[in-house]
Amino acid sequence: MKSPRNLTDLPFADELQTVDGDLELEGYYDRVRFDGSSFADADAGGARFMESAITGVTFDGGRLRRSRLSDVWLSETRLVGSDVAESSWTDVWFNGCVLAGVQGFSGVLRRVTFRGCKLDSVNFRECKLTDVLFEDCVLRDADFGGAKLTRVRFPGCQLTGADFTKVTCADVDLRGAVLGDAGAETAGIRAGYDSLRGVRIDTLQLVTLAPLLAHHLGIAVEDA
Repeated sequence: MKSPRNLTDLPFADELQTVDGDLELEGYYDRVRFDGSSFADADAGGARFMESAITGVTFDGGRLRRSRLSDVWLSETRLVGSDVAESSWTDVWFNGCVLAGVQGFSGVLRRVTFRGCKLDSVNFRECKLTDVLFEDCVLRDADFGGAKLTRVRFPGCQLTGADFTKVTCADVDLRGAVLGDAGAETAGIRAGYDSLRGVRIDTLQLVTLAPLLAHHLGIAVEDA
């Protein structure tokens, strides 16, 4: 399916049924829409969401560990301190969402798009990301340690404090992303320089990373 830019672009948009109430452990949600709901400490581990939409929803804490999302649209939704570890997301689209302190380690993401999102201290450790697009996003202290990234792109993004320790990269494209903050107080990538084989960067990014790479390699750069 072509990446949708609006809810109405979904082929199943007209068939969505708005639902209320709490999320259930191992619940099954097919062609439903959650709109404007607020879930505090929800326990929905193992839940399955199929061809559904989540709009203007807040997840405050809670567990959605080992959940499965397939063909799911999320917009203007906030996940704060939520546990979505070991989950599987396939054909999922985040639009204008906020993810803060989210534990997403050991997950599998296939054909996932984050567009215009803010991700703060999101844990992607040991995840498998394939055909994932971060577009016009702000990523602060994202942890990709030990993850496998395949065909992952970051156009128009700003990365600060990203950790790529022991990451495995194949056809990862950082071109078009801003590495670091405006005051250069925080590096765009703070760890994992020796794991960046398989990553494309542009000339400006190379200039930005050069002092950090030199420091990592133990190279002293001094003018005579």
